[in-house]
Amino acid sequence: MKRKDGKRFKGADMLYTIAPFIMDKRCDSCNSVTEHLSYDKMHAYILKKRAEGVNLSYMTLLIAAYVRVVSKYPALNRFIVNKRIYSRNDLIVAMVVQRPDGAEGTMSKLKLELTDTVFDVNNKIEEFVSNNRAEDTNKTDSLMRNLTKFTWVLPPAIAIFKWADKHGLLPKAILDASPFHASMVISNLASIRTNHIHHHIYDFGTVGMIITMGNMVNLPKEQDGRVVLEKHIPLGIVCDERIASGYYYSKCFRELQTLINHPEMLELPPQQVVTD
Repeated sequence: MKRKDGKRFKGADMLYTIAPFIMDKRCDSCNSVTEHLSYDKMHAYILKKRAEGVNLSYMTLLIAAYVRVVSKYPALNRFIVNKRIYSRNDLIVAMVVQRPDGAEGTMSKLKLELTDTVFDVNNKIEEFVSNNRAEDTNKTDSLMRNLTKFTWVLPPAIAIFKWADKHGLLPKAILDASPFHASMVISNLASIRTNHIHHHIYDFGTVGMIITMGNMVNLPKEQDGRVVLEKHIPLGIVCDERIASGYYYSKCFRELQTLINHPEMLELPPQQVVTD
């Protein structure tokens, strides 16, 4: 079955070929974990870059690190539809943008490249946020507005969308507009002074991971025989266990920690990109 957003992946181990038949719903396949990122190391790097005239955010560092991890571990960019494993054609991050003056936020998608540096990611995020704040509507808003004009249309329309998605028949225009068709969804809940949560993954669509950033926390650490408190940014991560093993995910999260602790590694493109 051909899809416009991915190609069939046939190199999976037998266990992962069988897993979608056992766990045929994405919500039945969710594993969650909390990771803590060093606030002090991220903050020091952001201040250093700011002194050099480059304004970075914590969100930028996290997304740049995620992109670099995917460039090394391609299974993070796979998805399951109709019990089949696919490699996604593009690296897409869906995120919420808060609009000024108390207006409702909007959810849209950002396309990234596996070779992007932290500066590339920063430029793309700045353009993405500016465009979505300035426009009255984006593709996602337009799709939602059209669907909700007549509420009686919603049940059959959603049923058709789900059937078409299952069989790879959704038009590319809808795939491009749908926030449910992305590599990862990320939400900075600290921006609204809220703790991180473990957000469920949607059954509809192809999202394989959802990450939320929460309010900063102090974690105890033993240092020179005494307990000190270190500042950390907590992440609530929920992922689809059918696309990778726990060991694979653990390597991904360790790589993420390494990159956050040494963000200068993100300033140059990766020496090698691994793809399916």
